[in-house]
Amino acid sequence: MKRFVAILIAVVFIASFGAGTVFAGGAAEDAPQQVELLYVEWAGEIAATYVAEVVLEEMGYNVTSTALSAAAMWEGIAAGEADGMLSAWLPHTHGAYRDQTEGRVEELSTVLEGARIGLMVPTYVEIDSIEELNDHADRFGGEIIGIDPGAGIMAATEEAMDVYGLDNMTLVESSDAAMQSALASAYDAGDWIVVTGWTPHPKEGRHDLKYLEDPELVFGEVEYVAAVVRTGLQDDMPEVYQFLDNFYWEVEQFAQLMEWNAEDEHGGPYENAQVWVEENRDIVENWIP
Repeated sequence: MKRFVAILIAVVFIASFGAGTVFAGGAAEDAPQQVELLYVEWAGEIAATYVAEVVLEEMGYNVTSTALSAAAMWEGIAAGEADGMLSAWLPHTHGAYRDQTEGRVEELSTVLEGARIGLMVPTYVEIDSIEELNDHADRFGGEIIGIDPGAGIMAATEEAMDVYGLDNMTLVESSDAAMQSALASAYDAGDWIVVTGWTPHPKEGRHDLKYLEDPELVFGEVEYVAAVVRTGLQDDMPEVYQFLDNFYWEVEQFAQLMEWNAEDEHGGPYENAQVWVEENRDIVENWIP
């Protein structure tokens, strides 16, 4: 039985999964194998994980998808208490987590190219660089609206505040949903707001936004998202390993799915993924071994 008991990353984090039996080789004849997927609650990663869950279930597996902080996600894979993820932002955002788990995880192929993180503002905001934030702190209410404290982008933002000397600004811990709500309210009112941002994300389709220039490259340059699995998965479940290694898509292929998730269009991420899979069989067939 597999149970995720405890993960220690600076502080103790405890989370539990449903139990599942592990068999060698492909899907078991007598009972479906259990696949444990982890993800961070970012729009693209939610979309990818639930699409993977739907397809793996069609392939004959029982699948559980669990949202965790980035640190706990990486450590869960490294500890062998979960099988894989499609949420590794590299080389910068999750670079420290990859270093910490080196030798205990295996990085597979790229899931998505052209990913990016940074600080974003509406295009009507009359500054263009992070360096200008301090001088206009009052217009932003002295706040940078962030997401959950365990996210790599939050650590990068804290570093940026130090590098650029943003003494007049405070990073607000929040969530993706709360950040989007604050952005929408400010945007509708024409108020100045700065948020932690990343691409891909549905907010880019709803608002005219821009990244603030980052001349010191604290947030890095263009990144990629990769699949990462526990060591031994290739031997234990080669079909699952190959499927995760084959998983690749482009933003325009799943932009609508992110919107569905944001609006709970068909009931939730799992139901939305079911609809997307049915409507995009040509893409899905390329992933199945």
